[in-house]
Amino acid sequence: MSNRLAKETSPYLLQHKDNPVDWYPWCREAFDRAKQEDKPIFLSIGYSACHWCHVLAHESFEDEETAGLLNKYFISIKVDKEERPDIDSVYMSICQAFTGSGGWPTSIFMTADQKPFFAGTYFPKTSRGGMIGFRELLFTIHEKWVSQRDVLLRQSDEITRHLNQTQESTGYADIELTHLAVQQFERIYDKKYGGFGRAPKFPTPHILLFLLEYYEHYKTTSCLRMAEHTLLQMYRGGIFDHIGFGFCRYSTDKKFLVPHFEKMLYDNALLILAYCKMHTVAKNDLFLEIAEKTAGYILREMTSPEGGFYSSQDADSEGEEGKYYLFTPQEITEVLGKADGERFNRHFDITDTGNFEGKNIPNLLQSDPSDKNSDSFLPKLDQYRKKRSSLHRDEKILTAWNSLMIAAMCELYLISKKEIYLTAARNADRFIQQYLCEDDTLYVSFHLKKRGVRGFLDDYAAYIFAQLSLYRATLECNYLSRAENLCDKVISDFGDNTGGFYLYGNGHEELILRPKETYDGAIPSGNSLMACNLVRLSLLTDEEKYRTAAEYQLDFLAQNASEFPTNHAMFLKALPEHFNPPAKITVVPDAQTDKSKLSVSLPPDAAIILLPQPTTEYPLKNNKTTYYVCQNHSCLPPTNDPDKLF
Repeated sequence: MSNRLAKETSPYLLQHKDNPVDWYPWCREAFDRAKQEDKPIFLSIGYSACHWCHVLAHESFEDEETAGLLNKYFISIKVDKEERPDIDSVYMSICQAFTGSGGWPTSIFMTADQKPFFAGTYFPKTSRGGMIGFRELLFTIHEKWVSQRDVLLRQSDEITRHLNQTQESTGYADIELTHLAVQQFERIYDKKYGGFGRAPKFPTPHILLFLLEYYEHYKTTSCLRMAEHTLLQMYRGGIFDHIGFGFCRYSTDKKFLVPHFEKMLYDNALLILAYCKMHTVAKNDLFLEIAEKTAGYILREMTSPEGGFYSSQDADSEGEEGKYYLFTPQEITEVLGKADGERFNRHFDITDTGNFEGKNIPNLLQSDPSDKNSDSFLPKLDQYRKKRSSLHRDEKILTAWNSLMIAAMCELYLISKKEIYLTAARNADRFIQQYLCEDDTLYVSFHLKKRGVRGFLDDYAAYIFAQLSLYRATLECNYLSRAENLCDKVISDFGDNTGGFYLYGNGHEELILRPKETYDGAIPSGNSLMACNLVRLSLLTDEEKYRTAAEYQLDFLAQNASEFPTNHAMFLKALPEHFNPPAKITVVPDAQTDKSKLSVSLPPDAAIILLPQPTTEYPLKNNKTTYYVCQNHSCLPPTNDPDKLF
C-alpha cells in the first residue's frame, strides 16, 4: 500500500511512497493531527540523488518495525530540499545550531508549532561506532516527550529565540575584503593537489571565478596558479566522468580521484562558467574543451525534450554507490579488444588492483590530459556502460538551477561562437517562461506536468542572472527589460530596510525563522547573486535606483564577509566590478550589420549597450557600425573596428 506521498510530484518524495512509514508531505493537515493527537513531529529533509538519504531509507524507513515506532509515536513529514529551500534553510540552521554541522538527510524532531527540540543527520538503524541507533533515538525521544516535555519545550524556545535574533548590518563594502580573501585562500590552498582545505573537496567554482576576476584586475599570479591548477586537477581526477563527461558532486579524497558519484546540474553549470573564464584568461584550448565536454553531457543526458534541464543523476545504481562508473581491465579489453583496451587502460589508470573497492575510476592523474589518442573509444564504452546498468535521474526542472545553466550556455556561446549553446539557453528560458513563470511571478519547480510553490529569492536572483547573460549573448533588449522588472520585484517583495534580502517573500508561508542567507555553499547565495545583478544593472542602465541598491547590498554583505571572506566568494567577485567597472561599449549599428553576430565580436566581460539607431550623442562614424568605449573613467575615440577597441 502506498502512503500519502504517492500523490506528490517530487521525485524524492515519490521514492518514499511505498515506505511503511505514514508519511505526510509538508502540509497543515500533518501539524493539525500532531496537535490533536499530542505527538511530536519527525521531519526528514533530503533530495533524490542523496546517497545517505537512500541508506537511511533502506535501513529504517523501509523497515516495518522502525516504521511502526514512527507511526505510533510521531507524525512524520518528508520534504524535498530542492523544492522547499525555505524549509531546508530554516531547519538546516537549526541542525547546525544543535550539532555544529549539517548535511542531508536532515532529521528534525519538533512540536506541532514547528519548534525543534532535537536535530541530526543520518542515524544508523541500530547503535554503532558511538552513534545512537535510529530506533533507540525514537524510544528515547518518546520517553522524554512523555516524562520531560517541559525540558524539551524550554530547549526548543531557547534555540528558536537565539536563531531569531537579528543584527543590523554595520558593514562597509571595501575592496580590501578581496585582498584579505586572497590571503586566506592562499593559506588553505593545497599546493600539491589543488583545491582548498582537506578532503572532502568540493569544486566551489565561484571561488575560482573570484580568483580569476581578481587576477584580471591585479595580475596576482598566485590567483591564476590556484585556479588553473585546481581546474586542471579536477578534470584529471575521477570527479570528472571521463567516459560520459560531466562533473560529480565532490571528491572524498584530497586528489580529486574518488568522487561522491552523484551529478548535480548546478555544479556543472558553475564549472562551465569557471572553465570558460579560465580559457579567456589563459588562452588554453584545453579549458574550452572541458567546458564543451561538460555542456555536451548536459545536452545529451540532462535536457528535456521541451528544453528544460533536469536536476541530477543518482550516485547509486542497483543499490551500490558508484557501480555505474567503475570498470575492471578485463571489461575494457572485452569491449575494445586486447590492444586498444590495454592502451586505454594505461591511459586512464585502470589496473588489476583498482583504485576504488577493487575496481577502477577512470582518471588522468598519471597521464597527459592533452593526449586525445583514446578519445575515439569513449562513445563505445559509454554505450556499454548504459547497457550494463542505469542511473536514476531526477527529472524535475528547477528554476534556479536552470537559470545557472542558461548563464553557462550563454558564456560558452560567447567563447566558442557555437550556436548550439545559445539555442540551448534560449530553449531553457522559453521553458521557464511557459511553465515556471506567470507575469512576473516565478515558481520553484516543474515535474509531472505540475509546477511547485512560488519562487524564493534564489529563483529570482538566478533567473535575473540568466536574463543578464542572455542579454549579453544576444544584445536583445527584452532580456534586459525582464531583468529590470524582476529586480524591482525582488526589491519590493524580498527586501528589508535593514539591508539584504529575505529567502522567502512577503506572500510566502511564514515559518519559525525568516532567513537572510549570505553564505555561498554549493551554489552562490541569493544575496550574493543579487549583488552581482545589481552591480551589472547599474552599469548597463545608469539608473540611480540600481546604483543605490547595489551599494546597500554590498555594504550589507560586507559585514559577514569581513568575518568569513572565503565563504562569500560570489559577493567578492562583484566588488571589483563595482569599484573598477569593466569597459562599457556602446554600439551603434549601421543598416547592413547583422546584430545577432555583434555580441561574439566583443570582449565577453564588457558591458555592452546596443542602440537601435544613431543619436546626437552617439552618431555613426563613416556611416559604418561604430563602437564607443568608456573605461577607467575616460572615453576613447569612436572606432569602426571591434578589434581595435582597446
